[in-house]
Amino acid sequence: MASKIVRKVISTPKAPAAIGAYSQAVQAGNTLYISGQLGLDPANLTITGDVAQQTNTALTNMGHILSAAGCTYKHVVKTTVLLADINDFAKVNDVYSKFFAESTPARAAYQVANLPKGGLVEIEAIAIVGEIDHQ
Repeated sequence: MASKIVRKVISTPKAPAAIGAYSQAVQAGNTLYISGQLGLDPANLTITGDVAQQTNTALTNMGHILSAAGCTYKHVVKTTVLLADINDFAKVNDVYSKFFAESTPARAAYQVANLPKGGLVEIEAIAIVGEIDHQ
């Protein structure tokens, strides 16, 4: 008989509440799937600022979700960055590199036609939950 894999919804009031039919994050076994984070202010669910400010807010919110799952940015193994304008990639990368300075995850980046709430950037992530041996 196969062992069961635990599926757990991760949620924190420190990050924006879901604005649709999704969870902030879902842990399946030792893998954490973090929903796309916009530069939303958790208090009022509004987006303000330029792409750099929105990136900072999105990654700060992601950090709160990681923390709620017992993780840090070092646990992130893959991100996907969605941009309203691919020409903003360098600005986003400048901010992104401050959050992922030590342990850079694999990453993909795309320009998309439109993001929710008129956002300029959205970032989703996959992380590993538990003790990690960085090699």
